Amino acid sequence: MDDLVVGVLAGDRTSMGRAITLVESTRLGDRRDAQELLAQLLPHAGGAHRVGISGVPGAGKSTLIDSLGTRLTRAGHRVGVLAVDPSSMVTGGSILGDKTRMATLAADENAFIRPSPSAGTLGGVTSTTPNAITVLEAAGYDVVLVETVGVGQSEAAVHASVDCLCVLTLAGAGDELQTVKRGLLEVADVLAVNKADGGNEKSARLAAAELRRALPLLAPTSGEGPPPVMAVSAATGAGIDELWDCIVEHRRTLDTSGALAARRSRGRLARMRVLLERRLVDQFESRPGATERQAALERAVEQGKITPEAAVDRLLSGAS
Repeated sequence: MDDLVVGVLAGDRTSMGRAITLVESTRLGDRRDAQELLAQLLPHAGGAHRVGISGVPGAGKSTLIDSLGTRLTRAGHRVGVLAVDPSSMVTGGSILGDKTRMATLAADENAFIRPSPSAGTLGGVTSTTPNAITVLEAAGYDVVLVETVGVGQSEAAVHASVDCLCVLTLAGAGDELQTVKRGLLEVADVLAVNKADGGNEKSARLAAAELRRALPLLAPTSGEGPPPVMAVSAATGAGIDELWDCIVEHRRTLDTSGALAARRSRGRLARMRVLLERRLVDQFESRPGATERQAALERAVEQGKITPEAAVDRLLSGAS
């Protein structure tokens, strides 16, 4: 463990990979070791600029991270990327292909990219993403970019894990945009309409203007008013510098007002509640006979003999 800590603090990539694998593990023994590791890394963490990148499927999140991350490393930053890939509900597997769309950044010695499966976790990120952020920060990465699985799940978890949530959308999303407006857009700190290039540039700028008009109708997440909206092109790099300027300005505002510390505190409490719920379920399922009682009641629910509510009441009361 001491060697692993020393390796992470030195920025050794092999040690970082081993450390993230450890903090992502769900095995009981690994979980204890992970807590020991994190306890030693925490004093060296917390200083990075944490940015979440989310948006509709196909919005170009990976391409944007490749373009933005490359610019940041050229400016002297060390950039860590946590790319969350959706897991199959059937097989449980994940493609983990986001890194292939970050070819330039993946070859950069000042960048570290780690793809991780969502493993059925809702919220856009994995349940261990905050721990992986701690590893990257302790290793000296001053910017951590978190790519979420995208719209279609609640983004509350990623909002609680980062300092700034940048949401990407596309021109012509139409009704698809309406369906997420009361959810994802309410927690967005910066909005960008991507693929504003070629023949699509005009429509992207029009879409950005429409968003600016619509956002004041939503309840803002803070007293700062609606988030900034811009048109960008991850492919050509147009608007990427301006996007980063908005992200930096948002961080500066949080620092000045003291809201950054409050936001991170709320994120830690939210994570504690999620972990408590999961540990309670684990403890319940580990009780003698609990699995058998649950299986019997599940069959009764499937056959329509009892309601799901009644089955849960029986499980909690210990009845079969």
